[in-house]
Amino acid sequence: MTTAIDRKLEELGLTLPEAAAPVAAYVPVVEAGGLLHISGQLPFKDGALMTGRLGEDRDLEFGAEAAQRCALMLVAQIKKYLNGDTARVARIVKLGVFVNSAADFTDQPKVANGASELMQALFGDDGKHARSAVGVPTLPLGAAVEIDAIVQIR
Repeated sequence: MTTAIDRKLEELGLTLPEAAAPVAAYVPVVEAGGLLHISGQLPFKDGALMTGRLGEDRDLEFGAEAAQRCALMLVAQIKKYLNGDTARVARIVKLGVFVNSAADFTDQPKVANGASELMQALFGDDGKHARSAVGVPTLPLGAAVEIDAIVQIR
């Protein structure tokens, strides 16, 4: 079944990765009170984890792409949890964006735009969300970006 999200992804020249399995003692998605709480997702490109520290060995463009790749993984988790029925997404409520950053790197919001802009492109006004964009000194496995989400479903 091809969904509206699948068509939009195709128009953007993007494809969803396989939803990643947990790497520790947690589940990828918890549903509570009509909200999906999606665990932090890491950025993968061509099957490889996008690693590095923004402002040190990675630039803003790399970070924004990594954030977009995290957003693709979030959508993959949503689609898997909803058995492919992405039409049940009522609203992307909030994204929490963690950027592996050098101490003097202050463009975390611009990095986070890589994810935010994709959510808006895929879900329209329902993709507009609240957001945190936080610099951290390290992330699991050396990832450049990690993003979690809260999503309202019908």
